[in-house]
Amino acid sequence: MRIGVPRETRSDERRVAATPETVKKLADKGHEVLVERGAGLASSIPDADFAAAGAHLVDGDNAWAAELVLKVQRPQPRADGHEVERLADGSTLLSFVYPGDDEELLASLARKRITVLAMEAVPRISRAQNMDALSSMANIAGYRAVLEAAQLFPRYLPMLMTAAGRIPPAQVLVVGAGVAGLSAIATAKRLGAVVKAFDTRPAVKDQVKSVGGEFLEIELDASAEDKGGYARAATAEQTEKIKALLHNTAVSSDIVITTALIGGRTAPRLIETDTVRAMKPGSVVVDLAVEGGGNVACSERGAAIQVNGVWVLGYTNLAARMPFDASRLYARNVLNLLTHFHGKQGYVLDLADEITSGVAIMHAGEARVEAMRPQASLPSPGAN
Repeated sequence: MRIGVPRETRSDERRVAATPETVKKLADKGHEVLVERGAGLASSIPDADFAAAGAHLVDGDNAWAAELVLKVQRPQPRADGHEVERLADGSTLLSFVYPGDDEELLASLARKRITVLAMEAVPRISRAQNMDALSSMANIAGYRAVLEAAQLFPRYLPMLMTAAGRIPPAQVLVVGAGVAGLSAIATAKRLGAVVKAFDTRPAVKDQVKSVGGEFLEIELDASAEDKGGYARAATAEQTEKIKALLHNTAVSSDIVITTALIGGRTAPRLIETDTVRAMKPGSVVVDLAVEGGGNVACSERGAAIQVNGVWVLGYTNLAARMPFDASRLYARNVLNLLTHFHGKQGYVLDLADEITSGVAIMHAGEARVEAMRPQASLPSPGAN
């Protein structure tokens, strides 16, 4: 099979869907891997490394014309036409897709009879853990969020005893204890901060404590967790209780990182602008949920702003700010999924299989409505 790896064109995307490591493994299976020249440069992977691993370096048209196209982001609009038009009729696209917010994209894919494998739709079951790109990328995003905050925070994070006196440790609040939240807690703790964390699911308390955080508890009347381990949407009454708790904790915190996302819904608004204004000047708020509408009322997508002396970061796609390791992990997730499909006759999609049925949201142009279930962007590790 000819497998194409085009260069990503979204402005904030620096990852690539394959690496020399995964290219070699695909080539060893007898596949012809076509990598667009320059596809890995933003990830610090030169063309020569792909060539040494067995890839054929080609132009963009040839990479897009392959039977199977591997990407990170879904096809993007361009000045010279939409990238969907570069796909060969009847081919297969594997990438993050998020079909719920772009009906026009789905219609275009259907007209070309494309089979679409959505990486965000990998089911959260034990045997699919090594294919779970959402968790891989959320782990990086949580880590990077702490680094972004630390860069702007005008103080040390750890406690220091110096000849000139004692410097107290920074106080960090993490909202949401899924993969990104736990990664943020562990990172802030390693840097010496005192970390508190909140999640509506009491079941994650032990996970928070295991990575060094103090779990903030609140009484909620109904279960806050669904069967898949994701947080349920809170009721209006529950939301008010949560906001009050977070306000009181945030105003005494130096850094606040929010990660709360509910699959298929707008991100819950948990930190109001009044809370941000009440924080100490020099404090930093990082809203990891900004692409889903934001947990912080005043965060702006893709921007770093100041509100009453407090930095509010609404950066998108934080995993792409660590493109080398993010590409390595994503490419391995992709390879593991392809290996799951691989049989004696090459790649075969068995739609009766739970993993295949989950990721195949479109088959030969036919949308599979049952597969287009909402997926949380920052899932809880406790689901597995």
